Amino acid sequence: MKFIETRGNDGIHSQEITFSEAILSPIASFGGLYVPKALPELGEAFLTKHLNSSYKVLAKDMLMTLGIDIEESVIDEALALYDKFDDPTNPVPVVKVRDDLYVSELYHGPTRAFKDMALQPFGIVLSSIAQKRGEEYLILAATSGDTGPAALETFKNRPNVRVACLYPDGGTSDVQRLQMVTEDAANLKVIGIKGDFDDAQSALKRLLSSPTFNDALKAKKISLSAANSVNFGRIIFQIVYHIHSYLELVRQNVIQMGEKVYLDVPSGNFGNALGGFYAMKMGLPVEKIIIASNENNVLTRLINTGRYDLRGESVVATTSPAMDILISSNVERILYDFFGAERTKELMSALESNRFYALSDDETMKLQKVFAADYCNGAEGKGYIKEAFDHGYLMDPHTATCFKAFDCCATQKIKTIVYSTAEWTKFSPTIANALSGEVDSRDLDALESISKTAKMPIPNMIKELFSKPIAQPVVIEKEDIEKEILSFL
Repeated sequence: MKFIETRGNDGIHSQEITFSEAILSPIASFGGLYVPKALPELGEAFLTKHLNSSYKVLAKDMLMTLGIDIEESVIDEALALYDKFDDPTNPVPVVKVRDDLYVSELYHGPTRAFKDMALQPFGIVLSSIAQKRGEEYLILAATSGDTGPAALETFKNRPNVRVACLYPDGGTSDVQRLQMVTEDAANLKVIGIKGDFDDAQSALKRLLSSPTFNDALKAKKISLSAANSVNFGRIIFQIVYHIHSYLELVRQNVIQMGEKVYLDVPSGNFGNALGGFYAMKMGLPVEKIIIASNENNVLTRLINTGRYDLRGESVVATTSPAMDILISSNVERILYDFFGAERTKELMSALESNRFYALSDDETMKLQKVFAADYCNGAEGKGYIKEAFDHGYLMDPHTATCFKAFDCCATQKIKTIVYSTAEWTKFSPTIANALSGEVDSRDLDALESISKTAKMPIPNMIKELFSKPIAQPVVIEKEDIEKEILSFL
């Protein structure tokens, strides 16, 4: 499997690179990203072959079919981490919630969020490559709440790897923050910044391409990579659960093999949706991919109008904070797939320079053939949480945005797969408010209230967070990030 660049080649980077090279150095020419040069057609034969396969068997065969340059023994070791999930035989249950609507629960891993699906195996793969090369790596992670805990969990105490994780101070839930700041492994550094997620992600991209920062790391004999979904090592594992979820509907006799479905994805940085897009390109029977947003609805506007307009915009704090993002990095990979490198470079340069670009009418129509979009505000989301709970299903506020998108965008009477990205424990004050109207200032109070109302225990891994000592108290200005990271090293 070879990778090429979304913005074309600058004459310095290689024209094509391998999978392992792409995950070790994820930023390409002109600040672009790496994408597969080609994807295999899996087809119905592949799906039928795996109708009764376990998740790990499906994942391994897909990775081998893609032809990544990772040793089979490393792939086996990486996929074995799914044994840490609630049900090792089926780490992603798919549950009927409404007629024609089924929820794919991606949050049954160690940090109770969907980022575990990709980051658990990714940590093994990257660490193994670093050890094989005899190299030391600094992994940068910018998080809106879920990437950080999952990255810290997978990389802690791994050889040849250190992690610097940036999160927006005040921009995550208490549980998400505690999952990060209580980590005490010597190879981890957690940094709160005074800003929002876009500030954290911009800092990450700037450091990845900064000659001075990279030179400082070289002097310490350290190389640089990233755990965000700018890294294709994340995306490749996210393709798998879209295929698995489809096969689950076939196994449950909900659909026939080959029948098309909607994929309904809560979207911030667009990596989850991109995984579905690549699955669709490889032959998964998908009618459309529905993009659900919150009040930070730049993706809704892009898909419905063809305009990506950040002029005068700033991130709005919402009840679904993992989606409080304006600059969705993985949209660039979609632009490349539809319009090519030259046009992608033009559009991304316009966004970076002017905070705006506009697609032509023809380009917008191409986008709309694959994607539909709507957004859900906080009050609407709470209404969907309460409605689902009254019918026996407890969900988080990110999943709730998908219910609004389902109501507005699923225009055909076909089955829809909603992707639930976090357990109820991660955003308990919003859920408690939706269920009973109570207003809790602390996550712990809300957790206990929901546990009592729903007759569900608080998982020990969550409850224990509130008594663990804070090991990572640093909160700094954005301008001090580079200095803080170099001091950690």
